[in-house]
Amino acid sequence: MRLKARGWVVLVAALLLAVLTARLGVWQLDRADQKNRAQAALNERRSLPPLPASALALQAADAAVQHGRRVTLQGRWLSALTVYLENRQMDTRVGFYAVTPLQLDDGTAVLVQRGWLPRDQTDRTRIVAPPAPAGQVAVQGRIAPGPGRIYDFAGAASGPIRQNLDLAAYARETALPLRPLSVVEEDGPTAPQDGLIRHWPAPAADVHKHYGYAFQWFALSTLTIALYAWFQIIQPFRNRRTR
Repeated sequence: MRLKARGWVVLVAALLLAVLTARLGVWQLDRADQKNRAQAALNERRSLPPLPASALALQAADAAVQHGRRVTLQGRWLSALTVYLENRQMDTRVGFYAVTPLQLDDGTAVLVQRGWLPRDQTDRTRIVAPPAPAGQVAVQGRIAPGPGRIYDFAGAASGPIRQNLDLAAYARETALPLRPLSVVEEDGPTAPQDGLIRHWPAPAADVHKHYGYAFQWFALSTLTIALYAWFQIIQPFRNRRTR
């Protein structure tokens, strides 16, 4: 079967689309595999003994391999620098994450995601939360990246109520020698009497969406090949036979 110029254009276009969509499907499977491996590494770190406070990472490159490790810190709260991240959910309710830096004995500081508190239904700027305890405290939790980001309606923010909090930017703003990580505080045997809720959701790898996207891309690739075969090969062949 000899192809005319238009036929070659259709063939090349179909091949390019089929290859591109198949490649996107492979990419989605690779993303799922990366997340599965990252989740497995996180689960393994969560089962390890608590990390000594002295071993906390000082560089961002070293912090990622500590995410998920349990740790107990000694220090004092810098309550005046507390930030409340709004529009955060816990137990299906919307409220704030209370985030406070903890100054360690060596002079450095760690940002602690202390817990959740509800939002006032009549005044979103009204925060009702007991102050963090004064003096030396012990904080136990798990090492994590900085607080997760949500869509920031107002752009870069300042003040005690914000949408998001970037570790590096907050360190520059406060001039604190912040470690390049945060600690998600957990209740432990004796929960702090601060009125905050710490029913933190388990981190999810969210790999199923990648499998779904991969299926869609592979289906589109298969459909492209099938449509080309039908309209460019099978149907013309049937038409010639019926003449």
